[in-house]
Amino acid sequence: MHIILVEDDVQLGEAIRRALERLAYSVSWFREGNEALRALRDHDADLVLLDLGLPGKDGMDVLTEARRLRVKTPVIVMSARDALDSRIRVLDAGADDYLIKPFHLDELAARIRSLARRARGEAVNRLEAGALSLDLGTFDVTWHGERVDLTRREFALLQALMERAGRIVRRESLENSLYGPDNVMSSSALEVLVHSLRRKLSHGAIQTVRGFGYMVPREPQ
Repeated sequence: MHIILVEDDVQLGEAIRRALERLAYSVSWFREGNEALRALRDHDADLVLLDLGLPGKDGMDVLTEARRLRVKTPVIVMSARDALDSRIRVLDAGADDYLIKPFHLDELAARIRSLARRARGEAVNRLEAGALSLDLGTFDVTWHGERVDLTRREFALLQALMERAGRIVRRESLENSLYGPDNVMSSSALEVLVHSLRRKLSHGAIQTVRGFGYMVPREPQ
C-alpha cells in the first residue's frame, strides 16, 4: 500500500513514516499544503493521512479542493482539533476517518487496516486465495496450513496481489505500491521479489502475464 503522509511536524512525521514502513507500507511524506494537494492530484496513492494545521494551505482546504477535483483516495484526518463541529465539518467535506492527536501508532495502523477492508468490501483482516492465507493484523502467512516467513517487501507484494486475486495487477501499480512514485529502484527489483516469493511458496502461486504484470490465481497451485 502506498500512503501519502501530510504532516508538518518533523518529529511526528518521522515517527509515523518509520512506523508505517515497518508495517510494509511505502510512504511519500509532504509537509506543506500546496505540495500535498499536487501529490493528491498527481500520485496514485492508496490512502492519505492528512494533518489540518499546515503551512501554505490548510488541511481542510486541501481536502475540500481534492474532493472538488474528484480525487477519491481515502483520507484519514489527523488533528488536535477535537471539537465536535470541527470533526463534523471534516467528515462532511469528504474525510473517511478522523483521528485526534495525540494518538497511539497502533491505533493509526488499525484505522488504516479498517479503511483498507472497507475499500475491498471485506469484514476481516484475512486475505485468502485457495490454500494461501494472509493476515493483515498479525502479518502471518500460511501456505497449505504451514506458516511462511516473509520479508517486509515480500509481504507487501503478496498483499497487493492477493487484494486483487484472480485479476492482473500491472507492474507499474505494484512498483508504486511497494516503493512509492519517487523512489528509484533497479529494473529487476520486482522480478527478484517475485522470484523470492515463488521460492517460498510455489511457482504457481504467482503467475506472470507478459507485457502487463502479475497475478495470484484464485486457487494458486
